Amino acid sequence: MNDAQSNFEDQPLTEHLRELRSCLIYSFAAIFIGFCLSYVVIRPIGTWFFKPLTEVLPEGTSLIFTSYQEGFFFI
Repeated sequence: MNDAQSNFEDQPLTEHLRELRSCLIYSFAAIFIGFCLSYVVIRPIGTWFFKPLTEVLPEGTSLIFTSYQEGFFFI
């Protein structure tokens, strides 16, 4: 057996739960930070993505969405 596996088996249940809690906190923090960063740059990405389409639209018109969830793809 290697050292990591023997250390893992020697830990009491509370140590496992404490380690799980810290991993979950780090994971949720990383997801939250990633969401915030992506929310900040979604408008420039959407503008860049739809630029070829909006350039050929007639003057005074805009994009429409045919279902409710389509409007949330690019805010």
